[in-house]
Amino acid sequence: MATVSFDELRQLVEINSYTFNKDGVDTHGHLFSTWMQDLGFSEERYYRETIGDHLLFRSPVVTNKRRVLLLGHLDTVFPPGTFETFREDEEWVYGPGVCDMKGGNLIALQALRAIQHSAGGIANIDFLLVSDEEKGSDDSSSLTQSLALDYDICFDFEAAGSDHEVVIGRKGIGTYKFEIEGLAAHAGNHYADGIDANRIAAQILLELVSLTNLDDGTTVNPGKIEGGIGANTISPKAEITVELRFTKPSERDRVLKELEGIAKREWLPGSKLTYTGRLQRDVMEPTTTQSELLNEISEVLGYPLPTEKRGGVSDANTVATMGVATLDGFGPYGDGDHSVKERALKSSFQRRLNEVTQILGHVNQYANYLVPNTSHVSIKQMEASGN
Repeated sequence: MATVSFDELRQLVEINSYTFNKDGVDTHGHLFSTWMQDLGFSEERYYRETIGDHLLFRSPVVTNKRRVLLLGHLDTVFPPGTFETFREDEEWVYGPGVCDMKGGNLIALQALRAIQHSAGGIANIDFLLVSDEEKGSDDSSSLTQSLALDYDICFDFEAAGSDHEVVIGRKGIGTYKFEIEGLAAHAGNHYADGIDANRIAAQILLELVSLTNLDDGTTVNPGKIEGGIGANTISPKAEITVELRFTKPSERDRVLKELEGIAKREWLPGSKLTYTGRLQRDVMEPTTTQSELLNEISEVLGYPLPTEKRGGVSDANTVATMGVATLDGFGPYGDGDHSVKERALKSSFQRRLNEVTQILGHVNQYANYLVPNTSHVSIKQMEASGN
């Protein structure tokens, strides 16, 4: 069985790949390109001017067979000069991205190497690395959606759970902004002449908070509020940024309808309200095909993978909503992500590498790529016959 090398993780981690550090993200991507091309993958590069390029690595395609998409991201949340070092001790590795998600990308890479070595080649397994996941995948989400239509299975390499759970469900997320325009007036001499944007913001805030439904896993958080220009002036403007998270489409629809209703209401005569924002990622729900995939993996490994649902989001949401059987959390276990305490457990790398190598080895279609006239024969049948 393949053994994890942390030397390459050090190389990746010491490259600053903050989302808006295009040079750093692209340097990270070029390093990965070299490794993937050494494995015989072709590259499709989606050039971007202000963020890093998105990269899709393709293997040969066996028609009428399952196709698998591996999913990762190149960017981290750390601006240059804030957290750029790698270190390790006997139990842990430390550094930006060791669990989110340079460590997960490395597991995918090293598993592909092991399969290449044992099978002689890889087919029907592709690897997408986007550059803007940490900022909501605003640019890459449409690309991911369009590419997802070509695949039957997706494995995302975000961090594993504390007991090495894989993720079968994630909340959906949307971010919206209410911009309120009132009318400034002197608070002492002309109070009644003003239109108080802050007052409207306060009323809207209470409406937003009331939309939270913890029983259904729905949260509506007006997390940022700005308004006014001074205590002696009726506020001429105010702004609320609100995030909603939800676990099912019915709750998504309920909250979005309420937000639209708030935006259309006249709160004070003469005021103006502008409503903007977008649904960044829809909910990732457990599905029958996902359950079938988990059962298949249990047969391959000889034990079931533990599962969990998470409130956080990832690009797995995007692929899952396109009808692809999707599992997330195939990276190593770690904690402290998005902070200078980020770390990942060394033993977790080895466990995940072993599991991913077996799983991808099972779905690898290279044998059928070599022998097209046996394309109707399953991998299990070929193994049983000794081919």
